[in-house]
Amino acid sequence: MLRIHFTYEDLARVRIADGPDALWEVQLSLHALQTHGRAVELTPWRRHTLHTLPREVVRPLAEIAPPRGISPDFLTPSGGAHGFGDGMEISLRTPKATISAQVAAMAGQRRLTPWLEAVRRAETSALRTLGRAVAIYHEGAIAPVWRSLSDVVAADRRMRAQQMSARGVGAVLAGLPGCRWRAPVLEIENYKDAEVRLEGRGLLLQPSYFCEPDTPIKLCDPGPEPMLVYPTAKPATGLTASTESASAPGRSVTALLGRTRAAALAAIGTGCSTGELARRCEISVGSASQQASILREGGLITTRRVGTSVRHEITSLGVQVLSGAAAS
Repeated sequence: MLRIHFTYEDLARVRIADGPDALWEVQLSLHALQTHGRAVELTPWRRHTLHTLPREVVRPLAEIAPPRGISPDFLTPSGGAHGFGDGMEISLRTPKATISAQVAAMAGQRRLTPWLEAVRRAETSALRTLGRAVAIYHEGAIAPVWRSLSDVVAADRRMRAQQMSARGVGAVLAGLPGCRWRAPVLEIENYKDAEVRLEGRGLLLQPSYFCEPDTPIKLCDPGPEPMLVYPTAKPATGLTASTESASAPGRSVTALLGRTRAAALAAIGTGCSTGELARRCEISVGSASQQASILREGGLITTRRVGTSVRHEITSLGVQVLSGAAAS
């Protein structure tokens, strides 16, 4: 059992996040994707996601975000309610030594795959692959349902806020799924015995649609901003996808870059040659080369030679431009 100890100062600093956190929803949805016994409300979303996203995107993310055990904290930076662009920028700024230590901690539970070993060594190519995969996964799995997901989180937040106003913070803590409030200690089952003392830092409550029912999750290292992620109720109707295509770049990105160039940036997400880019966008090789050149000059992609051909890869700035608006 996990026991979180509150002081009077901590109780005064309990707060509820303003909205969903995009990177937490990415990680927890990956857990849901790999756990087929989960709520039936997720079945349509799971089926669509597995059908839409390429295996080379899902596979490395499943390795670094297993449904059981720990995942590296740098994938879910603290602070609460991050949009995808802001969250990815914070995540990508994590010192390499920190990334290495957090991935190494996973080895205590299972053997690291060769790709995870490369991430543990903080190899640039492995981290670039990770960043691209997260961006593409978010664009295909989270962005299309973000509005619906946000509505569910907003409804939960309103309910907790009303609860706090009417009955106090103790009622909010007592009402969290899977928790038991025995003032001044919050007890959470299904954890190894551990004690966390907030010591005046307070606690941020982060509602999450994809958090597994009845199992709140805490950060492995709470640091200066302890956060408890807890599950919202899941409407029987599940999540509703927006009318905008999940595989196409968002309207704001299209308005910024133009339709063809935005499509080219999205197509380069997993990395490709100029010929592959032309086929994905259904344009000529000459046009694909021209679009890649403009994207490269803008710092949105990089191009390197591989044998007799070239390979285009999206940069962190490109990731932010492509996906940041969808969840901000």
